[in-house]
Amino acid sequence: MARILITSAIPYINGIKHLGNLVGSQLPADLYARYNRLRGNEVMFICATDEHGTPAELAAAKVNKPIEQFCAEMYKIQKKLSDGFNLSFDHFGRSSSDENKKLTQYFAGQLNKNGLIKEVNEKQIFSKMDKRFLPDRYIEGTCPACNYENARGDQCENCTKQLNPTDLLEPRSAISGSKDLEIRETTHLYLQQSKLKNDLDKWIKSKKDWPILTTSIAQKWLHDGEGLQDRGITRDLDWGVPVKNGEEDWPGMEKKVFYVWFDAPIEYIAATAELTNSQNLGNEAWERWWRTDKGADDVYYVQFMGKDNVPFHTLSFPSTLMGSGEPWKLVDYIKSFNYLNYDGGQFSTSQGRGIFMDQALDILPSDYWRWWLLTHVPENSDSEFTWDNFQLSINKDLADVLGNFVSRVTKFCRSKFGEEVPETSGFRNIEKELIDELQARINKYQTFLETLEIRKASSELRKIWVLGNEYLQKTEPWAIYKFEPKTSGMIINLSINLIRLYAILSEPFIPDTSQKIMMAVKSEDWSWPNSVENALQVLPPKHSFNVPDVLFNKITDDERDIMQKKFSGL
Repeated sequence: MARILITSAIPYINGIKHLGNLVGSQLPADLYARYNRLRGNEVMFICATDEHGTPAELAAAKVNKPIEQFCAEMYKIQKKLSDGFNLSFDHFGRSSSDENKKLTQYFAGQLNKNGLIKEVNEKQIFSKMDKRFLPDRYIEGTCPACNYENARGDQCENCTKQLNPTDLLEPRSAISGSKDLEIRETTHLYLQQSKLKNDLDKWIKSKKDWPILTTSIAQKWLHDGEGLQDRGITRDLDWGVPVKNGEEDWPGMEKKVFYVWFDAPIEYIAATAELTNSQNLGNEAWERWWRTDKGADDVYYVQFMGKDNVPFHTLSFPSTLMGSGEPWKLVDYIKSFNYLNYDGGQFSTSQGRGIFMDQALDILPSDYWRWWLLTHVPENSDSEFTWDNFQLSINKDLADVLGNFVSRVTKFCRSKFGEEVPETSGFRNIEKELIDELQARINKYQTFLETLEIRKASSELRKIWVLGNEYLQKTEPWAIYKFEPKTSGMIINLSINLIRLYAILSEPFIPDTSQKIMMAVKSEDWSWPNSVENALQVLPPKHSFNVPDVLFNKITDDERDIMQKKFSGL
């Protein structure tokens, strides 16, 4: 049994996330977690809300709520939505937790002790209208690299270039929109990432199996221009982790907090501690996942994220762990994703363009969305959601293939043999050929899931579903029933067992449907089919079952048109 640690990039607390956010980290991570649990591996699947920094403060100010109240309310909403999409986190934490505050301050102390923190007197933008310093995301302007007009003061989301607020052209306050800004002096702490450049470079180059998207972004940040830059890790904000040198005060930093991108990845560790603390377990319970001197040496750690998060996870967070001088577990594999676009453009909260998680669940069951998103996950390039493609995928894959097979088999059996698995008379050559092909495709399916080739895995799963329908068409149990009832019964016996097999294989993609199928065939045996032949004999003759309700309703043209218009932003 392997031990698998999985973290999904933690979403900002500032609002409900759209489907692009969901497919860019959380949903593929859930797929991988579910698959590994089915294979009998020990899994720790962690996520949390990212509650600090300017996005949280700006969002709270916009709705005129105290920041603590806003974060608490949004946490409940995001947790409810993650449950609605059946995201099987072992723990969904909060970066505002006491555990994260303590660990963040601890890491800062260790880094300082090792000579990797420096105090820098720097010039910072001050807004006269807002009467305050403006940290990173409180400033917007034009990116000097790509001329994107809505770049933020820490990073351009268009070209992913790391920025300082003073780099922006035509800067403006994100609070008031004022351009009446001036430069004033202040002091901040910097993590000297540049001192770890060679170590980081060597480590990244050792990851031969990482996606090109991941390594190319990391190498760009390491080597382009002046190379890896030291990173400011404090901000002039009221909300966040107070700056401390371990447990000690940090003179001159009394009114500052740690930069959100310093404390946010530490929350992966802290969230694990939140879980074990809630279970009244000692430190060893979470340390066995995160410290190689406490048992994490046998852990395989996989991170999931959108491409805009890659620099922080390949450079900044590893700098924190390496720089501590302690045996913390570094990531083994980073699965990064491109962007999901919406019907010819981008998702836009302000314009009401695109589908957000709460809206999606109001329209259709979660499995419809899970299936489409995971079959169109933007692995190698950006992908695009269109309503025509969504309708086609749901109707053809889910309704016509999987749903149709389950319905045909169970209804025919009920009409001819009752709601019991018929007797079997042994497999013929045609059944043996089916078993061999199923085994070969399941082996490929496993490989694709283990190597996180998600689109290939979904394609293989659909082919596995198709085999069942092709088998029915070849054998025609309804046509031979009158003349060969025993052979017809044997075909249906195999087919009902195949339905159970489909439930297990499909669970990482469509867990609700898989559960419905297992309830219909009255089985609690979720054993992975290492042997297809054995798996097709689990439900014995006379085992009772129920004919399930329609698993998937087709999306009509009228329904498609209504939804397309509703979310067009027009």
